[in-house]
Amino acid sequence: MSDGLVRLLDGNTFVVSEENGDIDASPTIPTGLFSFDTRFLSKWTLSINGKRVSPLSAEEVEYFEARFFVVATVPTPLVATRVSAIRERSIGESFTERLTVINHEAEAIELQVRIDVESDFADLFEIKDVRNKSGSYYTRIEDGCLRLGYRRETFCRETLVSSTAPVRIDEQGLTYDVQLEPHGQWATEVQVRALGADGRDLRESLQGRPGRARRQLRQDLGRWLAEAPRLTCDSHTLAMTYRRSLADLAALRFMPLTAGGHALPAAGLPWFMAIFGRDSILTSLQTLPFTPDLAATTLRLLALTQGNVLDDFREEEPGKILHELRYGETTGFEEQPHSPYYGSADSTALYVILLDEYERWTGDAAAVRLLERSARTALHWIDEYGDLMGDGYVWYQRRNEKNGLENQCWKDSWDSISFHDGTLPALPRA
Repeated sequence: MSDGLVRLLDGNTFVVSEENGDIDASPTIPTGLFSFDTRFLSKWTLSINGKRVSPLSAEEVEYFEARFFVVATVPTPLVATRVSAIRERSIGESFTERLTVINHEAEAIELQVRIDVESDFADLFEIKDVRNKSGSYYTRIEDGCLRLGYRRETFCRETLVSSTAPVRIDEQGLTYDVQLEPHGQWATEVQVRALGADGRDLRESLQGRPGRARRQLRQDLGRWLAEAPRLTCDSHTLAMTYRRSLADLAALRFMPLTAGGHALPAAGLPWFMAIFGRDSILTSLQTLPFTPDLAATTLRLLALTQGNVLDDFREEEPGKILHELRYGETTGFEEQPHSPYYGSADSTALYVILLDEYERWTGDAAAVRLLERSARTALHWIDEYGDLMGDGYVWYQRRNEKNGLENQCWKDSWDSISFHDGTLPALPRA
């Protein structure tokens, strides 16, 4: 939270907001509610009597829940706070916010509480490289809910907003007329669901199961911490660091549809909450003494998505381990090659290393036998396709000249490999 942003996540679904809990995204800043590479909320701002709320403090309870303490005026030592609010937020089976408004006065007051809501349904690639949307937007008010939608041919994404308290809904948000007794409180719970084709829950469509409730997420985190090696030491700081590291690792877990309910590590929030061959392998490799199940899932999933054919657009080759897998609009319409994309020169060799290290740490020889074919085809790729120059080194040169990665190693920005004077070396590069 050092940059003034608060982040909550559950796998590929996450929310990034300001310290007061508001979301007010620009096209270039990755704030909002995201799920499977699409932004479902680009505005979520709270106001009381027409004034935006100011932050007092924000508390990240766990990686999937937080509390925001806010006031209806700019807090100063000379101005008494008449009204405050608590925003208790969680990301699980849906984006849920319990809003509590508190009257600090000794007399009754009437308030107008409003939440402004918008969604641009931006693809993550569009936030980084701003583009004009090709589809059409629509907004509906139905059955006491606000439905925001975007459709482009068969690609459809919707944001469904509902409230437990009586509310006036318009196309720009929710308005509550609140009467508070002296020192009284008022509360409502607002739920935001991310929907895909046919109005189905997006995670159920793309992950094989709906999101989990907050109680289930807490139980899952408890099991995760209990199953890891226990650290006993005299240093409270070291013990807390170890516990926080395990919890942070738990937050990075991602369960794609093909993983059968098991998790592998994603590459990081906000840009890279997705499957990345190199990043998932390296994280699994570094955490083998603590959470070997991550490595087992990573190995199985990357074997299922291993390259089979020659495809210049996706830079796929037989035996090659993928670089990245995405689910957004630009990928679906092949404006980006990430479904999946194989532009990585090192993930295939790293895959073989992870398999060997996994067996060495766990003794799970059965996994090696099960993945033997994948390992042999990976070794074949290293010799046949990776060694472009026939000299024993793995070389790379992109085959997708339009939007493939120029550098296919870490770091993969276009100018990351240079001579000491800044000039770029020729391709291919070893």
